[in-house]
Amino acid sequence: MLRLTYFPMSLCLFCLVSSLEALAETPPMPREVAAIFENKCVSCHSDDNLKGGLSLQHAQQALEGGESGPVIIQHEPDSSYLLELITPDQHGAAMPKSGDPLSPAEVQAVRDWIQAGAPWPKKQTLTPPRWWSLSPLVAVPLPKLDPSQAAWVRTPIDNFVARKHAQLGLSPSPEADRRTLIRRIYFDLIGLPPTPEEIDSFVSDPDPDAYQRLVDSLLASPHYGERWARHWLDLVHFGETHGYDKDKPRPNAWPYRDYVIRSLNEDKPYSRFIQEQIAGDVLFPGTADGIEGLGFLAAGPWDFIGHVEVPESKTDGKIARHLDRDDMVQNTMMTFNSVTVGCAQCHDHKFDPISQEDYYSLQSVFAAIDRTDKAYFRDPDLNRKWEELTSQKETFAKQQAEIKSTIQKLGGSELARLDQKIAAHEKPSDGHPPQYGYHSEIASSPDQSQWVQIDLEKSIAISELEYIACFDDYNRIGAGFGFPPRFKIEVSDNPQFDRDVTMLLDHTAANVPNPLLRPQSFKTSKTSARYVRFTAMRLASRLNDYIFALAELRVFDQAGNNVALGKPVTASTTIELPVRWALKNLVDDIHPNAPASDSVVQALHDQRKVILEKSVPAEMQQRYDAVTDQLARVDQQLESLPARDHIYAGSIHHGSGAFRGTGPSGGEPREIRLLYRGNVSTPGPVVSPKSLDCIEGLSAELNLEDDSSEGQRRAALARWLTDSRNPLTWRSIVNRIWQYHMGQAIVATPNDFGRMGQLPTHPELLEWLAMEFRDGGQSLKQMHRLIVLSATYRQSSHDITRYDQVDKNNRYFWRAQRRHLDSEELRDTVLSVAGKLDLKMWGPSFQNFVIEKPQHSPHYQYHLHDPDDPKSHRRSIYRFLVRSQTDPFMTVFNCADPSMQVAQRNNSITPLQALSMMNNKLTIVMAQHFAERVEEERDSLDQQVARAMELALGRSPRSEEMDALTTYAQQHGLANTCRLILNLNEFVLVD
Repeated sequence: MLRLTYFPMSLCLFCLVSSLEALAETPPMPREVAAIFENKCVSCHSDDNLKGGLSLQHAQQALEGGESGPVIIQHEPDSSYLLELITPDQHGAAMPKSGDPLSPAEVQAVRDWIQAGAPWPKKQTLTPPRWWSLSPLVAVPLPKLDPSQAAWVRTPIDNFVARKHAQLGLSPSPEADRRTLIRRIYFDLIGLPPTPEEIDSFVSDPDPDAYQRLVDSLLASPHYGERWARHWLDLVHFGETHGYDKDKPRPNAWPYRDYVIRSLNEDKPYSRFIQEQIAGDVLFPGTADGIEGLGFLAAGPWDFIGHVEVPESKTDGKIARHLDRDDMVQNTMMTFNSVTVGCAQCHDHKFDPISQEDYYSLQSVFAAIDRTDKAYFRDPDLNRKWEELTSQKETFAKQQAEIKSTIQKLGGSELARLDQKIAAHEKPSDGHPPQYGYHSEIASSPDQSQWVQIDLEKSIAISELEYIACFDDYNRIGAGFGFPPRFKIEVSDNPQFDRDVTMLLDHTAANVPNPLLRPQSFKTSKTSARYVRFTAMRLASRLNDYIFALAELRVFDQAGNNVALGKPVTASTTIELPVRWALKNLVDDIHPNAPASDSVVQALHDQRKVILEKSVPAEMQQRYDAVTDQLARVDQQLESLPARDHIYAGSIHHGSGAFRGTGPSGGEPREIRLLYRGNVSTPGPVVSPKSLDCIEGLSAELNLEDDSSEGQRRAALARWLTDSRNPLTWRSIVNRIWQYHMGQAIVATPNDFGRMGQLPTHPELLEWLAMEFRDGGQSLKQMHRLIVLSATYRQSSHDITRYDQVDKNNRYFWRAQRRHLDSEELRDTVLSVAGKLDLKMWGPSFQNFVIEKPQHSPHYQYHLHDPDDPKSHRRSIYRFLVRSQTDPFMTVFNCADPSMQVAQRNNSITPLQALSMMNNKLTIVMAQHFAERVEEERDSLDQQVARAMELALGRSPRSEEMDALTTYAQQHGLANTCRLILNLNEFVLVD
């Protein structure tokens, strides 16, 4: 109640009114309470973000009631719903949803404020804090610790962890013993177990720096890149099949996997690593890494039907291409920046400051590229040579076309008609005869043989053979299409070639260069036969399959006559699609570079020469001839270069048919429009390339010209992502590295740093790590070193009951996180202890399945694979990754689904895992090899059992274990004993 006060009559009326208003004004909200609301509440309960229909920015809803009624009853804290929400009970506190609950002191401050009448002036509006992940990085000082805490510290990381321990009443666990540490660090850094000898050497080493030396040696190991590449490939959802309905293989996807391994082993600065994967071809032209890094853009699934079988003009084609760009955008922004931009596809993001325009502007960056096989040379010198020659060819071709146009104008209609006649008699407009040659059926593997043979109809003395490869622009292969890298040519009088066979040419031991369109001939001596057979021993790569094709096979008798002309042809398999492909085409004397020899054609050329002499100046014709010669020389030099490598990557596609890409239009980016409700049928305004407009201190503009090329767009985005002012990039990667080492991340939602994600448990530590990484050389290996050398990492994983009650999930790292070997570590360890692990690096992936129905929708049958096949004994990082049918054994142990971005794998223990370890064909076969290994290394049964335990667990068996295992081995055999050891919990747990 307002009490009236006596004022002297001398006080003016204005002063009286002002004084009354001052007395009636509500006192300000205590700063402590305002800070609690601003930091813990209004990010979700504001005018712009009405979670639960409640805003706590001002007094209106909280005190007077809004849609949900008042949550604060003045002077009655126990009746105020707000206090109930923020007060922890046995189930914790309902609010805040993410981050730490309010401390008892903070809850008491709110209670006291409500008890005092919840003073909150109507004019006072609370300001939501800038979201933590979008704010600039700031330097964070190391926390000061008391002497007992400081004695525990090994790296600066421990300062932050120790301070959080002190705040929560926790203490760190003791350091793990050396035997545990070496097993933990081996699996974490290289994904392989240490040998018993390596364990004993480390345990007995008295040097206090022994652990640091061990860490440095593992970081220098080539197996480090193999281990950490697996984490990266999970994150970018790398797979080697397309996914969707027709899950066809991608035989050229593996170079990206090798690129990641190589980049990690080289400890490439992280900004360079990012830039190569977004725009390496533009920012680092001519380098293999600049091309192979682009496999990132094509890592995800791809709708074969929606792209290849449906044109871009159709609705389904538009949807397929929209989803393709969406995958590129989301893969880029979630991988490097941990933001969920895909939520803005249909409307502005509901929780984060990301608009639809931001999202479609990012799509515009990738508007010109598709997923396709990109040709390149791994040798940078060859790349430069090819680019120089290609540039020269374009220049000469342009000059030739300009001069030719002038000549045709001078020659007039008479010359034009004559040129048409010559073209009709010589070759079609594409420059190659319509009869391409012989084509085998399509195979799913190159390691199949296909043959084609000619029946000369009688035994003939053969003096010479000549073969010519095909030309087909399918997938831009061109000259040498379908020519086998390994083959042989034989003759016989027996059509079955099962006896009396003479080998004329044997190129089966190693790959031979593709002859392109150059005829290849060789002499024979004293050879007579009726049948000539050309056998491809290794098939040529096409797109996602393999074939054998040949344009012409000529057989000459002693008089120099081609006796194969028009003779019968048979083959193991054939595709008959005349005029282009037919058996008879092999012996029709028509091939891609066949000379015009017909007298009619020669007469037409003579007429043309007369017209040119009359109407075209001699110097112009000379200039045309000179340019034509230069162009021919360049073509010859290009043909002399070795065959180029291929990688499945994000690039301009130059195909034809439904899946044209932007290549036919010169790589001009597609027009990207904002789609209302994400529907391709309701396009909105055109958008231009841009990035996110929500990062404080960093503009979304990419500073591009209106006519910027697609490469310039990607390069600009790559620079934006690696800008030192982009805090998301640096926070995201250190959070991921921390997670892989510590078992859980500082931000528990590593792919979502937005409002629907979790708040960091140690925000100052995350900030310090991000700054240290960004400004300290961006070395991933140095970040590993910093983490694994810390006292936090070296803790024991044993539980402490009283701490479980405070922090059951170990979010504050008072002990090491116990973990299961992941699927790749487990498989590799089984192979390793069995003595069968093949450590060969690089190259195409091994396939632990058999493909059925490869031409339509392949079926990947794992149960048909022989686990004893040595080709499949390589490390799991080199396993061919199928999207539609994942490896059952690996799936049971929570391997990543390559159709999804997997930032954090499940860590489960299920009965199926035990059944798989006991009954899977791989473990049964490897248990036998395991037994054979220990039998070779040790003499007596008890020594063999002890050795098996040492290899599998890194320790000797205890006496009671030794007795039980030896008895079991006597009863059931050593192989079954080894199988039992592989099924021990201690084998499948890191520590």
